Amino acid sequence: MKNTVCIFLLLLISFGGAAQKKKVIKSLQKMEENIQGHTGFSLYNPVTNQTLIEYQANRYFTPASNTKIFTLYTSLNVLGDSIPGLYYRIAQDSLIFWGTGDPSFLYENVYQNPVVFEFLASSKRQLYYSPSNFHEDHFGPGWSWGDYLYSYQVERSPMPIYGNYFHVSKEKGKRTLEINNPVFKKYFWLQDSLKGGSPIIREYGSNYTDYFPKDLSSEFDEPIPFRQSSFLMAELLMDTLKKSVKVVNVPLKNYQTIKSTPVDSLYKVMMKVSDNYIAEQLMLTCAGTLSDTLNTRIAIDYAERELMADFPDKPLWYDGSGLSRYNQFTPRTIVYLWKKILEQTGQERLFPLLATGGAPGTIKNWYASDPPFVYGKTGTLMNVHALSGYLVTDKGNVLIFSFMSNNYPGSSNDVKKEMEQILFMIKDKY
Repeated sequence: MKNTVCIFLLLLISFGGAAQKKKVIKSLQKMEENIQGHTGFSLYNPVTNQTLIEYQANRYFTPASNTKIFTLYTSLNVLGDSIPGLYYRIAQDSLIFWGTGDPSFLYENVYQNPVVFEFLASSKRQLYYSPSNFHEDHFGPGWSWGDYLYSYQVERSPMPIYGNYFHVSKEKGKRTLEINNPVFKKYFWLQDSLKGGSPIIREYGSNYTDYFPKDLSSEFDEPIPFRQSSFLMAELLMDTLKKSVKVVNVPLKNYQTIKSTPVDSLYKVMMKVSDNYIAEQLMLTCAGTLSDTLNTRIAIDYAERELMADFPDKPLWYDGSGLSRYNQFTPRTIVYLWKKILEQTGQERLFPLLATGGAPGTIKNWYASDPPFVYGKTGTLMNVHALSGYLVTDKGNVLIFSFMSNNYPGSSNDVKKEMEQILFMIKDKY
């Protein structure tokens, strides 16, 4: 009799699970119809090692900033606890240094460890900056050239400073501009007034910047990416260090390393607010740790060969941030990636690094619950939206999911509304 009851209960649970799975898949199909795009989804239980739901999970999608999950995983396996902040060699009365790609140097959005600044500022030797380890384009493959003026697409560089942008602002009622870095004042030109559009336009390929004044009532604070060059870098260093910095294009041998910022302070900003600059620079830093060259492809090739050989589908991976339209991943591969990250870091360290539903970050206005139930990473480009990570159900199960939508003609908010309904359904039923 007891065996019969047990079998009946197991069948009941099985049929209930099948019914819930069918309901979610129908919702996914309806969502795809509503948004007039393509959707893929995967849901996995890491405790039971069971895939609960798959819908077009083996199809490739443009991931946008879900690419940063791959950057995080690579960095976790390469960089250690603190990021290398400077490579240097002392030769008699000279201090020659390479950049490491470290994005934290004088960057306003992250914790500041002053060790690199103090090391250079306190040196009594002549400083020589060498860019010879940087073998990379300033823009990534598949980036939109028309976005060069926006702070979400700053240029990559061997020794970034100030986040590779400067601020231009104007207060209401004033005619004059405030430029937060005096080095860039000489590049500004006053133009005729402009109706609509940005009042600040930097020329493509140079740092010459046009200011189109509006009426006195206007106000703004614009972050403007600057065009990279070795000599501009030296000039910026001289301005902040208040000492001479010369450029020499020489390789370094038997160099030493200074460690700077704790990595989690960078990972948190990259994942919570989707900082493209940090992601791109981290991949360069990984490459410099693995070799003597700052080139993103070195880090990607290493990760694909050594860290991702067992993934369900081969990643088509081209940059660190997801700005590239060339990136292509499948939902089931992203789920597997999150599984590996969770096993490596543990929930206690990992969850505070991630965007959280209803909390400050990229999903502040979505998936709100008390306690939170969604921890993960978003990804958005024109006609692309993705969300993946961890879902904590009402029953206390921690599930891993990947939700990807491409080629929809409408707003990403329409996609998010559909996703939110489905994820709340899973929270309630699983």
